[in-house]
Amino acid sequence: MVTVRCFAAMREALGHDTLRFAVPEGCHTAGDILAFVTNDCQKDLPKPLLVAINQEHAALNSPIRDGDEIAFFPPVSGG
Repeated sequence: MVTVRCFAAMREALGHDTLRFAVPEGCHTAGDILAFVTNDCQKDLPKPLLVAINQEHAALNSPIRDGDEIAFFPPVSGG
């Protein structure tokens, strides 16, 4: 099982803030998981999109494993 957390516009686009599911066959990276959860989503997703795996910044080509928490969120600015 993986846990996918979606924040801000990503959460709004998908209609969920947390998803839990078994790692689908053929999904090996965070980008694969992103493609899987957005496959049926016809809405525009925020770009660029950042990813964290187990609460550490990562890249979309970072490998994922069973038990990981993957978070997708837009860039954050502030001051």
